[in-house]
Amino acid sequence: MENTDNRTEGTEVFDETKVKRLPFLELIKRVGPGIILTGIVIGPGAVTTASMIGARYGYSLVWLYLLIAFMGTTYVLVTYRLSMLTGMPTIHAIRHYYGKGAAMFTGFALFLTCCFFTIGNISGTGTGMTLIFGINWKLGATIMIAVLVYCYLAKNVYSKVEKGVGLCVIGMIVAFYIVLVGTGGPDWGELGRGLVTWSFPEGSMTTALGFLSTHAALTTGIYGTYLGTEKKWKKEDLFNGTMMADSIAHVVGVILISAAVMLVAAIVLHPQGIVVSDSAELAEMLVPVMGNIARPIMGIALLGAGFSSLLGNTQRGVVLLNAGFDRPTSLEDKSIKIGAFLVLAVSAVICFVYGGSPVQLIFIANLATCIATPVSGLFIVLMLWRKDTTGGLRPPTALRICMTLCYVVCLFLTFTSFRQLIS
Repeated sequence: MENTDNRTEGTEVFDETKVKRLPFLELIKRVGPGIILTGIVIGPGAVTTASMIGARYGYSLVWLYLLIAFMGTTYVLVTYRLSMLTGMPTIHAIRHYYGKGAAMFTGFALFLTCCFFTIGNISGTGTGMTLIFGINWKLGATIMIAVLVYCYLAKNVYSKVEKGVGLCVIGMIVAFYIVLVGTGGPDWGELGRGLVTWSFPEGSMTTALGFLSTHAALTTGIYGTYLGTEKKWKKEDLFNGTMMADSIAHVVGVILISAAVMLVAAIVLHPQGIVVSDSAELAEMLVPVMGNIARPIMGIALLGAGFSSLLGNTQRGVVLLNAGFDRPTSLEDKSIKIGAFLVLAVSAVICFVYGGSPVQLIFIANLATCIATPVSGLFIVLMLWRKDTTGGLRPPTALRICMTLCYVVCLFLTFTSFRQLIS
């Protein structure tokens, strides 16, 4: 991953037994892409779907977080491993092994997905500013877009994004857990039953599957291989604990934030039979429980969700598009910056004209995902089972089986979502 043009690295003999495990403090310094990926995943759409599931089904679907942990970790570890051992990020590897047509299709479809999520993220940042400061959501979104542009124009873009998203993630965790404590905390008995009772309440199947595919997305791992290039990871980082630590940081961050949202909705709204359609409504519903402090705290959380996802997702789309067409993928490259500005400008216009509701736009983004994910996932599974992608190391049998199982589940999720979207 350190050199995306190294096509022969996968054929070199590498002795992983000589690589020493890094101490904890060193691992902390090497972790970074996983935090950015957490910020991208936990956007306004994820917050909204988590609150909707908690409000409608209480603790019944808490067990989904076990699947999110398994699938999310598997996706990230597999893509990281392939990238390290082949010397190529994911879409570059697809181009190398399966041709430019496969790479172009995958990159373009993933780009479309990111564009629609960007529109929803703009809406989320505006809503957060409204809850905190009481200003018009469009003005709030415009202010945050200006901050975003500064981050893109500054030098050391990756460092700025990593630190910015990290702060947003910390802010979300603190804000959502203040809300969780303010609501009295969960019923631990019901929570335990929700973790061990693997069933779908009547009418919950489609919503639950969409929720799972949003939180454990293969696109996340794919983009992580390009962030690893920015982080200047080396092959040794696959064996010194860095990859595992980064994967765990990502998955734990996603679960910590999303689960807090779901639990708040399950505690406050489910007993009353109240169903929310967006996270701003959730803030209003919490006012009787927490008082007026509910609005600014939920605003901080939603602002963090929208801005962190916006900060990473806009660039993600352009990077994946460039990768598909064999163009530069460095965050410092002018084409990435110009592309991000164009996507941001067009998305802002659409968002302001559309009215700001991200729900339908998220459905459209899921439609693009339904097309891209099965294709990219197939190539990743095929690469994982190839003999010439192991770097001369022993084949990872357990990881191969886990990835194959996850891909089967992924196919089920995406085609079920696609059928819902076209019905």
